[in-house]
Amino acid sequence: MVKLAVVVFIFRSFVFSPFSIPSESMLPRLLIGDYLLAAKWSYGYSKYSLPFSLPIIPGRILENTPDRGDIAVFKAPPGNDVDYIKRVIGLPGDQIQMNSGQLFINGEAVPKRKIEDFVIPVTQNMIDASNADAGISPCKAPQFEDKAADGSDVCRYPRFVETLPEGKSYEVLDLAMTPQDSTQVFTVPAGHVFMMGDNRDNSEDSRFPAEVGGGVGMVPIENLVGRAQIMMWSTDGSSSWLLPWTWFTAARWDRLGRTF
Repeated sequence: MVKLAVVVFIFRSFVFSPFSIPSESMLPRLLIGDYLLAAKWSYGYSKYSLPFSLPIIPGRILENTPDRGDIAVFKAPPGNDVDYIKRVIGLPGDQIQMNSGQLFINGEAVPKRKIEDFVIPVTQNMIDASNADAGISPCKAPQFEDKAADGSDVCRYPRFVETLPEGKSYEVLDLAMTPQDSTQVFTVPAGHVFMMGDNRDNSEDSRFPAEVGGGVGMVPIENLVGRAQIMMWSTDGSSSWLLPWTWFTAARWDRLGRTF
């Protein structure tokens, strides 16, 4: 048992770490109920690489700056041992701004192209999350509620493709004009990154000051835990421990094995 514990500790600290998606801040790429593995070697190692952030590693060793567009797991804000997951948008020295829903990097607009709406079935995960948010609609607002061809409930969200200066493209949701769609110009300090959620109107990210239960501010590279690597499991939340067959019916099998 001791040997097994040591192997697990080494694996989780230096190879891969599991991470579950608790919110919709990274829709449409990540859904509530997704479980993925983050590669620990991508950005180097610090105390945040270790379980419970054990202060064994001084500073950061084998440090690598993330690539713009990476989906990264990190610890934030300072003093909070909770894992977050967002997309790397700004690198050290960059100037980042949102203006009327348009992302600008170093004064240049990031191309944003409208594509077909993102349609997602309403799942138990979403219902539970909306109940936790004082009865808000699973689709965030009634105007996004819709019906599938079979009569089941779905959410329909406006979807766009952004293409970063390096050529990496990814999908984002932009539901409405919100205060965070127009920001000041943020200058990313040395040794930090600017993180944003792909669900732009439902993500408390680097556009917001770092505070527990709120935004994350500028994220120190030292706080990076790893890069999202592969989807290992996904469930819609309808399973019950007492009903073993629901472990299989609740699984979203088509999402398993997806890479980032």
